Amino acid sequence: MERRRFSAGFKASIALEVIEHSRAIADIARENNVSEQSVSRWVRQYKEEHPEIGDKLTESEMDELRRLRRRVKSLEQEVEFLGKATAFFAKKQQP
Repeated sequence: MERRRFSAGFKASIALEVIEHSRAIADIARENNVSEQSVSRWVRQYKEEHPEIGDKLTESEMDELRRLRRRVKSLEQEVEFLGKATAFFAKKQQP
């Protein structure tokens, strides 16, 4: 089986999709019919060649950020609900 070759532009566009749009490597690999290992390598190489983007979050950090944002939203909704429930029951107890 012959190895497929990809242009530098294609590799860069795939890497940027992961880096700039915080997309999962697995999703990008699947959509473009390439291996996750290749996409990971292209992302790593792109970051090495463009150190100015080094301060961006990693994929695992972005996953954690998304998870925490969902948790915060859930807790905010819970606090709002409990506040409304408390006010409702306080009114019920008034003579």
